[in-house]
Amino acid sequence: MTDGTFFIQGEHEFKAKNLIRIIEDISTKKNLQIFVINRPLAESKYSYDYADYLLILIPKHKIMFLNFGNDEDEDVFEELVDDFVEDIGSISDKYQYKSVIGRPKKWRDELVHRIEVSQNIIYEEMAALINECALSDPLLQKKSDLLISLLTGSINDIERVKDGIPDNKLDKVKQKIQIFDGDQTRFIYNVPDQKRTTIQGLSGTGKTELLLHKLKDIYLNESGSRILFTCHNKILASSLRKRIPDFFTFMKVEQQIKWQERLWCVHAWGSANEPHSGAYRYICHHYHIQFYQFSYQMSFAKICKLAIEKINQGLIEDHGYAFDYVLLDESQDLPKEFVDLCELVSRNSIYVAGDIFQSIFDENIISEIQPDYLLSKCYRTDPKTLMFAHALGMGLFEKEKLRWLDDEEWQACGYDIEKSEDGEYYRLSRAPLIRFEDVQSGEYESAIVIATSNNPGYTSDEQTIAVIKKIVEENPTVTPDDIGIVFTGSSQAGYSYANRVELMIRSQFGWSVNKAYETKTRVPGQIFISNKNNVKGLEFPFVICASNKISDAPNERNALYMLLTRSFIQSYFLVSEEYNDNEDLNAIVSGLGNINRTGTLVVTAPTLDERRKIKTRIEYKSSESIYDITTSILDELNVPDLWRKSLYDIVKAYPKKGLDYRRIKDIVMNNMEQMDIVL
Repeated sequence: MTDGTFFIQGEHEFKAKNLIRIIEDISTKKNLQIFVINRPLAESKYSYDYADYLLILIPKHKIMFLNFGNDEDEDVFEELVDDFVEDIGSISDKYQYKSVIGRPKKWRDELVHRIEVSQNIIYEEMAALINECALSDPLLQKKSDLLISLLTGSINDIERVKDGIPDNKLDKVKQKIQIFDGDQTRFIYNVPDQKRTTIQGLSGTGKTELLLHKLKDIYLNESGSRILFTCHNKILASSLRKRIPDFFTFMKVEQQIKWQERLWCVHAWGSANEPHSGAYRYICHHYHIQFYQFSYQMSFAKICKLAIEKINQGLIEDHGYAFDYVLLDESQDLPKEFVDLCELVSRNSIYVAGDIFQSIFDENIISEIQPDYLLSKCYRTDPKTLMFAHALGMGLFEKEKLRWLDDEEWQACGYDIEKSEDGEYYRLSRAPLIRFEDVQSGEYESAIVIATSNNPGYTSDEQTIAVIKKIVEENPTVTPDDIGIVFTGSSQAGYSYANRVELMIRSQFGWSVNKAYETKTRVPGQIFISNKNNVKGLEFPFVICASNKISDAPNERNALYMLLTRSFIQSYFLVSEEYNDNEDLNAIVSGLGNINRTGTLVVTAPTLDERRKIKTRIEYKSSESIYDITTSILDELNVPDLWRKSLYDIVKAYPKKGLDYRRIKDIVMNNMEQMDIVL
């Protein structure tokens, strides 16, 4: 794995090896994001005759054209710069950036710097040249970052970025220009040496976005290729299928999407009566092998293993590869055998993305994952909120911790570690992110815990309205789209809460409310309310998470982590003091206070005996009854009362051994599909 601060476009194409090594050293030592390219990354139609140059891109710096050729090549180099700037203008026009950065003749003199260098330049000389190109004017910095985003293919919505420099924290963060880091850029544009490429990262590290960019790159540059985009469940697959056309439109992809001919976007399993309904189902159709439906004798892992054995009996030679490429999202929800099956039936490459932290209740994270790209920087969520969400999910504030990571696992999750000499105390911190660099660290608290009760004025719905009022008062440009309200626990209690909050929002703010557990989508201009379902993949400046009991069940803790990290400015955690241990609740509030004050998570490491107990709890997953787990899943999926008893009876018929949350959810979802239950 490489340093995410540095990216070079096809190093073998460049002659100046010493110069490149020096630039990479500067990037590493100064923690400076640097791109070295010789043509626009996402626009393959542009090429140039002159080879003895480098284009250096650094956020908030002038674009640097470095000429290391002979003196007699100076005129050719100048022509190269002219052509390149003209091409940037064309790309700017394509993505409508011109309205913000203007025509090239307006920004060329201020933002383009031509430099004659020797291939034998030393570190100090190159560092001085880079310093000379640093920009101090915020408006020029913004234009430079926009040009870099164009050249690296990290296209921003210019309607969101807007013109000018924002003067409040909400707009500073909302309008921040997003630029892929070195690892993300490498994943999109580099051709892998091996067939399977694995990405692991936290929620908010941009895994799905990277898969979409990889999809676009393959679809445009390899005409006729057959691509599968798959994931665990139908809900996420449906969301992705709707998202792909919007993404292609935004990225100005002019080719028509040929569904079920060049592109399949389906969930992992599928239905017997529809060959294109799922990845496994289509594979069975392509190779004319038996399709197995879900049963307690046939887990998904087992049927995938059977399919592999059958296909290995010469069926690829007979029928060819089912796909040229496979893109697999949320891999932590899928068995290894399914990934192996997808790799077997893919001609060229398979790209597997998963959330390392959603596997925190599995043992040996690092040894099991071994990713090619480990994305430890969460670009959506403020680092302080992320630390709080991790600590809450793992029970780190409480006496009996639910999970603990080894040092290398903490580091893989993006943490810097300081330990006391005896190893008893850990001080964990995360590097600041570019998205929040324009907001001073003490300007606001990114996560806030509010204890609620049944006393008037302190109920969760009253406190929700109070939080919205606070957000509106502190952020004059806030809109209904900027706030997401989510609830956990019993759906019936949650629905009642949502109904009460809806009436209060309409009355006090005049805003329309979108109950996403009914609409299954995000509605522009309306405030969003949902249970923990229908939230994955979404983000809001502000999130209000309402919960009664903080359960010890792994899936419930995991849900809290997922919900609290939907925000990119502030998360409010409303929790009832009546249903929780006061000592634990006080410890959570105190722990968060320290994170907000110091930017660090300070925890006591569990003893060896406590770690053995944690491991035992993890192996058993949860002490909840089969009925409680099933009910929780039915609530999560919004299953109507009419079908609940039938589904519970099906679950109850399975052997109890190995019947954990994930297994029960598989049983429920696959039987819902077979029973044609439409939510």
